[in-house]
Amino acid sequence: MALILSLETSTGVTSVAIHENDKLLAITEIHIAQSAASKLALIIDEVTRNSGIELKQLDAVAVSSGPGSYTGLRIGTSVAKGLCYSLDIPLISVGSLEVKIHGVNKFNIDGAVLCPMIDARRMEVYCQVVDEKLEILQPVEAKIIDENSFSEFLERKKVFFFGDGSAKCATIMKSTNAIFLENIFPSAATLGMLAYCRFQVGQTEDLVTFEPFYLKDSVAKKAIAKF
Repeated sequence: MALILSLETSTGVTSVAIHENDKLLAITEIHIAQSAASKLALIIDEVTRNSGIELKQLDAVAVSSGPGSYTGLRIGTSVAKGLCYSLDIPLISVGSLEVKIHGVNKFNIDGAVLCPMIDARRMEVYCQVVDEKLEILQPVEAKIIDENSFSEFLERKKVFFFGDGSAKCATIMKSTNAIFLENIFPSAATLGMLAYCRFQVGQTEDLVTFEPFYLKDSVAKKAIAKF
């Protein structure tokens, strides 16, 4: 049996979950922008109480590794590392776009191409493109959106665009094959299931060297300068 605490802090929705193997025991989500800093400890306490699991019983902690909010990723990683150090348990990371993809693909009965998006700035998004078999068609990148974006996929079949970066693309991309899904956020419920798969094969992170995937160095450097 593996008990895994999962922290998802990469977007404006902060969520925390506890899984026993791949079974969800408890989850709390806060739909308040930039809530990770002030609410994360309280959410962890709530989830442990609701699940009846004490922190000392945990076998691993999982964290969303990005890309996404610099501050959210930094805080989530710091808290996850602190728990792993104090409890002497492994850290597992899962990409935030991967979490979104798995959350949507289980409902993908049309066999559509999937493109999760995280809002970056102006008309830029962090995104990835995969098919219904989760084969990567376009790797994770920071992409500036225009009317021709993703045309190589839209010419052939439906593409689901989702995540907090997709709304601003809907007014530009007019293809009838472009389907925009609303209110899709990476969830700790999905993160925990993916983390269990990694736990089973020993795919864990080095606590000393692990850093979130900020994607753009300039974003991290600019944010660091504010502190």
